[in-house]
Amino acid sequence: MSMANLFGFSAPVDIQVAFKGEEEKKMVEVKVDKDRREKFPLYFDGETVAGKIQIRVKDGKKLEHNGIKVEFVGNIELFYDRGNHYEFSSLQQDLAVPGELRASTTLDFEFKNVEKMYESYHGINVKLRYFIRVTILRRLADVVKERDIWVYSYVMPTESANSSIKMEVGIEDCLHIEFEYNRSKYHLKDVIVGKIYFLLVRIKIKHMELSIIRRETTGAAPNQYNESETITKFEIMDGAPVRGETIPIRLFLGGFELTPTFREVNKKFSTRYYLNLVLVDEEHRRYFKQQEITIFRRKVDDGLEPEEDEADT
Repeated sequence: MSMANLFGFSAPVDIQVAFKGEEEKKMVEVKVDKDRREKFPLYFDGETVAGKIQIRVKDGKKLEHNGIKVEFVGNIELFYDRGNHYEFSSLQQDLAVPGELRASTTLDFEFKNVEKMYESYHGINVKLRYFIRVTILRRLADVVKERDIWVYSYVMPTESANSSIKMEVGIEDCLHIEFEYNRSKYHLKDVIVGKIYFLLVRIKIKHMELSIIRRETTGAAPNQYNESETITKFEIMDGAPVRGETIPIRLFLGGFELTPTFREVNKKFSTRYYLNLVLVDEEHRRYFKQQEITIFRRKVDDGLEPEEDEADT
């Protein structure tokens, strides 16, 4: 958006940003708001961000300016704190000294081996963006153009071994079930495999469902906000189970729009995933148990490495 437009002026120039090698780059389609999706070129940590900026003066007029600069910016926008954007990365290059623009001008920019420490993210209450910002400095109102890129991060989980999850859920003398998932950490194209054992059933279970919940936490206490959304929900049993019955679970993650798990990104937000098991009895009472899982991105899932044998994943 042009700053000039904020003051009711029409921007006297048209600015276009083109990235070097953009036509060969993978484009990531992202939901940017409720009804709109956009595609952004994909970059990685340490990769150079370069390209050309075309500035076209409208109607053949001349444009006086106090300099032209380009910035590479990484920032976090918290929706409840709209006045503040937290920049965790900012690089700047001066492209032109004060003067006049009379015709179309093309300027080159290059930010070499740029650190991009976090993955891009568009959430419910937060955005983590990387973008190029071109600013034509003017006396009355600067003209600003931004263009986003998208960044993937391949940070493998560093916690303890990827062991199975075993838990028990019980209501004294009424219900006792045990459930097991094959792992606690899953990649974005993984399959969650599990089993549910009914050890004691003295209440009439109507059905049982399993859901994946994404919980986004922004800010810090006392100004902390939590938003949960159900990514998927499916019924794994319909009808009353009996003691000794086993229900298998097989859930393919590849069909859902998931992100990796994010924990305390720049101390501004976290995004965590939970498996939520819900039992509903004939009186519509709900019994549930949640278990956090860790989700991570692999290069092989994005076509950047050859497939490994299943035993190695």
